[in-house]
Amino acid sequence: MLRAAAFVAFLGATDLERARAFFEGQLGLEVASVDAFALVLRGPNGSIRVTRVEHAASAPYTVLGWDVPDIHSAVTALAERGVVFTRYPGMVQDELGIWTAPSGSRIAWFRDPDQNVLSLAQHPTET
Repeated sequence: MLRAAAFVAFLGATDLERARAFFEGQLGLEVASVDAFALVLRGPNGSIRVTRVEHAASAPYTVLGWDVPDIHSAVTALAERGVVFTRYPGMVQDELGIWTAPSGSRIAWFRDPDQNVLSLAQHPTET
């Protein structure tokens, strides 16, 4: 039933101007709309609705991520825009903060201004 429907992801933010500066300015996402209640970002497969909240919940796990074809280039480009990638104790991450999973997937994590955990992932191609 929902296979062909576009998705909408939801995040909470205490300051929509700060969220816009991050998602549009640093991540380069397209703003579809903004009002007193939410910032809506458009992507090729759906949208992200960043809703204004009094207190943003802080999940200890990734709440939103992007699959990218070249994680090294994506991490480098975002770092040049001021995005800080997270290092986790006990995980072997390369100089850019990229971890290689046993499956061969490569993942890097970062946080938005409200401390939501976001990620980039590059998965091995199937042969």
